[in-house]
Amino acid sequence: MAPDTNELQAINTAWQIAIQEILRMVIRDMYHGGGEAAFSAHISRIEEAAVDSIRTDLRLRGTSEWTEMLVKERASNFVTTLLTSFTYDRA
Repeated sequence: MAPDTNELQAINTAWQIAIQEILRMVIRDMYHGGGEAAFSAHISRIEEAAVDSIRTDLRLRGTSEWTEMLVKERASNFVTTLLTSFTYDRA
């Protein structure tokens, strides 16, 4: 029996939170040592590269052009939202 919509939504939300927290820790650990300006520059570079890759390299087989455009736009927005939520921890 297939999971119901609420269960699927809960699984999706849990997955998103888990990935966000893993990325937050990895990025913080990788780029914290260079100071706040370097940290911000790294985040900006990662965001630009990820969004560019989504827009130019991502191909979705079996979808319409409109669906592909929508997925790329939403994925780009998720990248920006996620990466701009990362802040330099001075502690």
